[in-house]
Amino acid sequence: MTAQVMFTLLTLFLVSFCTGQDFCLSKKCPQCTVVETHPEFELRLCGPTDWITTKIASTSSSDVLAANSRLKDYTKRQIKAGYDIPTDSWPVLVTVTDSEVDPKYSLSWFLPPGAKKPENSDPLVQLESKPEVRIYVRAFGGFPSLENGRENAKQLREALNMAGKTFDPDNYSGAGYESYFSLTHHNEIWINAA
Repeated sequence: MTAQVMFTLLTLFLVSFCTGQDFCLSKKCPQCTVVETHPEFELRLCGPTDWITTKIASTSSSDVLAANSRLKDYTKRQIKAGYDIPTDSWPVLVTVTDSEVDPKYSLSWFLPPGAKKPENSDPLVQLESKPEVRIYVRAFGGFPSLENGRENAKQLREALNMAGKTFDPDNYSGAGYESYFSLTHHNEIWINAA
């Protein structure tokens, strides 16, 4: 199965009316402020965020679907237990830790501010609280895929090097803002500033 199909499967069961950071003013998206713009990227200051995260064992379609199902099942259990976990918040993040030997992948769903944090009752799902962070962002269109993510991460790293910026060279996240059924897609690559 192609990388494009694998990544789009990540968002197959997610439906949202929210369509992205610069065009998503609701509290169902991370709240960030653009502090610098460049032709190839922008620097954003993002406030603290909470996420539910699970590992993706590999880029095989079955492992990607398993990770997505794990988060869906976890969310359903927590909603039944009385926790307020919106199912229409964005973005969905696929975080990649580059390694020539053993790259690592994870899938994260955003928890909006004010949402009652669920219990950490599943050993395969982690609750992550991320502090305020500065991220470099490159936006791109088209259907999201791991292949497009890798290419855009490479282009963002090259642009950051040309601009003399310091950044995390080993990790990046692909952010998807629309459901699979959307006619247009706004995707982003995020790399933390150093």
